[in-house]
Amino acid sequence: MEIARGKGMRLILSLMLAVALLGMSAVMAGCDADTTDGDTNGDANGETPSVDADPIEIGWVPWDEDIAVTYLWKHILEGEGYEVNLTQLDIAPVYAGVAEGDLDLYLDAWLPITHGDYADEYDENWEYLSIWNNNGLLTWAVPDYVDVQSIADLKGQSDMFDGQIIGIEAGAGLMRLSKDAVIPGYGLEEYTLVEGSTSAMLAELDRAVSNEEPIVVTLWRPHWAYGAYPMRDLEDPEGHLGGAEELHVVAHKGFSDEYPEVAEWLTNFKLSDEQIGSLTNTVIQEYGTGQEAEGVEDWLSDPANQALVDGWLGK
Repeated sequence: MEIARGKGMRLILSLMLAVALLGMSAVMAGCDADTTDGDTNGDANGETPSVDADPIEIGWVPWDEDIAVTYLWKHILEGEGYEVNLTQLDIAPVYAGVAEGDLDLYLDAWLPITHGDYADEYDENWEYLSIWNNNGLLTWAVPDYVDVQSIADLKGQSDMFDGQIIGIEAGAGLMRLSKDAVIPGYGLEEYTLVEGSTSAMLAELDRAVSNEEPIVVTLWRPHWAYGAYPMRDLEDPEGHLGGAEELHVVAHKGFSDEYPEVAEWLTNFKLSDEQIGSLTNTVIQEYGTGQEAEGVEDWLSDPANQALVDGWLGK
C-alpha cells in the first residue's frame, strides 16, 4: 500500500507539473503577442525600444522656444532608440519635478535672473548639462509704429494702451520681474499687467498690428515674433529686466549616471539666435499646435540643420 501511495503521489505531482508548464507557455505566448501587437511601452509600431533604459521624462512649458527644442530632442532621442514622454506643466512644478526625480529633464532654464528663484530653491538636486544659448533677453516691446522709445516713456500714457501691458503666464519670471521691478521702478502703477498665456499675448499682438493699434507686450529674445511683426524693444535704462541670460538644460541629480550617452549629447547642444529663430518659426508658425513633430521633421530636412544635430551626437 505504501508503494501504491507513492506511485499515485508521483503521478499527481507529474500531472500538476504538466499543467503548470502549459500555463507558463500560455502566459509567455501572451507576452509575445502583446509585444508585437501594441505594447504601450514600445514605439508607435508596437516594437520595444532598442535602448534598454527607462523612458526619459521631459517637462515643458508652453513658451515657443521651449516647445521647439523639446520636440526637437524628443525626435532626436527616439531616433536613437530611447522612449520619451513629454509632460506639460507650469514652470514651478516643472522645476520641482526635476528636483524630485519625477522628471528627468527641462530644456529651457533661463539663468541667472529669470528663473533664479527656482535655482536657489532646487539646484542642489539638479545637474546643469549645457548652456545652449547665452543671449536670452527679457523685454517689453511695441510695434515700430508706436511713438514710444523707452519703458520710462510709458508713464502718463496709459490711455494710449487702454491701461494695459499684455503679459504671459502668471508664473513666468518675466511676469515676476515686470510686476515686482519694472512697474514700481518706472512708476507705472496706472497700468494693469494682464496675466494670461503666451498664445493669448501673441493673438493680441497680431490683432493690434493688423489694425495698427498701440500695444505693449512682454516678450523675449530669441523669439519668432521679431521676424513676423515690425517690433521694437523698449529701452530699459534702469535695467529692471536684467541683461543677457543663459538658456540651460537641467536634469535631476544622477541623470548623467543613468543616461551617460544622452547627457553627453545634451552637453554638446548649442543653438545660435538665428538657428533657434528658424526652428521656432518652422515648428510654431508654419506647423503649430498638434503638428510639432512634423515641424521638427521639416526643419531637419534642411541638410545644414541635420548636420548640426549630427554634430551634437558625434556622428
